[in-house]
Amino acid sequence: MKKLINDPQRVVDDTVRGFALAHADRVVLTESPIHLRRSDAPVPGKVGIVSGGGSGHEPLHAGFIGHGMLDAAVPGPVFTSPTPDPIVEATKAVDAGAGVLHIVKNYTGDVLNFETAAELAGMDGIRIESVVVDDDVAVQDSLYTAGRRGVAGTVVVEKCAGAAAERGDDLDAVAGVARRVNAVTRSMGLALAPCTVPHAGEPSFTLAEDEVELGIGIHGEPGREKIAMAPADQLTDRVIEPILADLSPSEGARVLLFVNGMGGTPLSELYIVYRRAAEVLAERGLQVARSLVGNYVTSLEMQGFSITLSVLDDDLLALWDAPVETPALRWGR
Repeated sequence: MKKLINDPQRVVDDTVRGFALAHADRVVLTESPIHLRRSDAPVPGKVGIVSGGGSGHEPLHAGFIGHGMLDAAVPGPVFTSPTPDPIVEATKAVDAGAGVLHIVKNYTGDVLNFETAAELAGMDGIRIESVVVDDDVAVQDSLYTAGRRGVAGTVVVEKCAGAAAERGDDLDAVAGVARRVNAVTRSMGLALAPCTVPHAGEPSFTLAEDEVELGIGIHGEPGREKIAMAPADQLTDRVIEPILADLSPSEGARVLLFVNGMGGTPLSELYIVYRRAAEVLAERGLQVARSLVGNYVTSLEMQGFSITLSVLDDDLLALWDAPVETPALRWGR
């Protein structure tokens, strides 16, 4: 295992300290219990938005702290949910009296710990709404989940809900936006090679030289099946077809096409995937209204990609386009 780390047991500590130093103009780190918040939080009159989960998926979630997106993020150990205590403290830190929305990826530990944190924060008089993201069409249940996994669609949910909170929507309305985005968003991924969790010291799964894993999870969970390596267009088709079958967008619908890297795939290859995905959507009579390509929800150094499609109406399009200023996503300001 070759990694730019010091102690495998302190990777998250070193990472968040470096992140907070690099973005000290907009992010504040609290080390005990560990969480990060935007430097101007709590914002008076604004609904706070908190997300989090296991580390190793950077820039998710801390990279999306800032104007128009998250107010706080809670990093757990690599691929492991944070405990309730830091979630509670992050919730308190961003509550300005308008309530707080928790955006939670559908993994058993995340769901249970965010539920406990919401109960504890509620005892202190903070009103909480929670939205669980479950956009992955690859499998219904997996090693970590009951139901579909939450993957790259989380970025779309956080962006649109964050914009709704920034424009002054109340807690019920912000939560409603998050649920609406989740309902029209589907994702699926593929791995060419595994990642290595630092404290484990060995790859999270194995693939033969001529194999890829179709429907991989962001923690290295197995997907639908192992298939033979093939040209990029064929692999792209194998990923996007189940998304379209599940989402069933109507002809002429406007969509966001989001091609996400898993951490170890060159951007040039992600654009090859994007080109083919855009061709498929055009053939189906769909309009790619907005695009996003890059590494946003990663799995350490895993080689592979995921595709996310979201159907956009006028309101969701406006929320996606609204100004955002975070370390990992910025436009319009």
